[in-house]
Amino acid sequence: MIYNKDHFHAKVLRAKPLREKQNLIPGIIGGMGPLAHTTFEQILIEQSTKRGAARDQEHPLWLLINAANIPDRTESFLGKTESCVPWLIKYGKFLASAGVDFLVIPCNTAHAFYEPVQSQLQIPWIHLIDCTTQFLVENYHDIKKVGVLSTDGTLQAQLYQNSLVKAGFIPISLQLGSEFQKLVMNTIYDLSWGIKATGSQISAPAQKNLRTIIDYLASLGAEIVIAGCSELSVGFYETDELALKWLDPLEIIANVTLDLVLGYRSLQTDNNGYKINHQSQKYELIQVDSLLLL
Repeated sequence: MIYNKDHFHAKVLRAKPLREKQNLIPGIIGGMGPLAHTTFEQILIEQSTKRGAARDQEHPLWLLINAANIPDRTESFLGKTESCVPWLIKYGKFLASAGVDFLVIPCNTAHAFYEPVQSQLQIPWIHLIDCTTQFLVENYHDIKKVGVLSTDGTLQAQLYQNSLVKAGFIPISLQLGSEFQKLVMNTIYDLSWGIKATGSQISAPAQKNLRTIIDYLASLGAEIVIAGCSELSVGFYETDELALKWLDPLEIIANVTLDLVLGYRSLQTDNNGYKINHQSQKYELIQVDSLLLL
């Protein structure tokens, strides 16, 4: 786990039931894959418990749709299947109509479609990749070289690379089509032993591959590794003896979600309801007090 307890103020542990304090309702577009959103929900509950929730009624409300029929994000980005954009817009609007205040999508590659989707929604989609980079900025001042493991789609879109470079980091990632990147894709997608196929029962070949890939990134100078695919997060939780510390974007976005829910982080408003960085069309997260986890 990468949760930094130094940011956890003692009074949070003595907080009133979270339901009494809930300011916003998050909506989760899951199903990409289904194990990713169940892992994300588990992390939400674990982090909510760390913040003082002890009973069912003390955890926050959220709404989730298991949108497992959305086309594969990597194949969609690479033009091998239909676009994910209309599907993401459809389910984002569905959750908005149900009353959620913001969206979280626990799929890294889905963020390759962020701009055309966000422009069609009236509620903000919280950006997983940028939140992960911000976590590094706030918590890892002495680290410069950041390893990134991801799908071909996320790698092709340069999602983490662009975000990390803007923040002053040196991203270290695998080359598309390289033997190590093929190893990553097989570890995720293989129909017999890949993580999507086996779920939380991570196979021995998958664990061996994860160790091999981390060893390789370490040899390239990486000081820490981002699990830039939800299935990789699942795999790393079940794999011991890794050569480098790794960060889970799902845990990072879970804490941002709870910050928003409880009012420790806010979305400033303009005439549309939210303050927007118009160049990137990304909603801006605003610090409101010292209880932030990022």
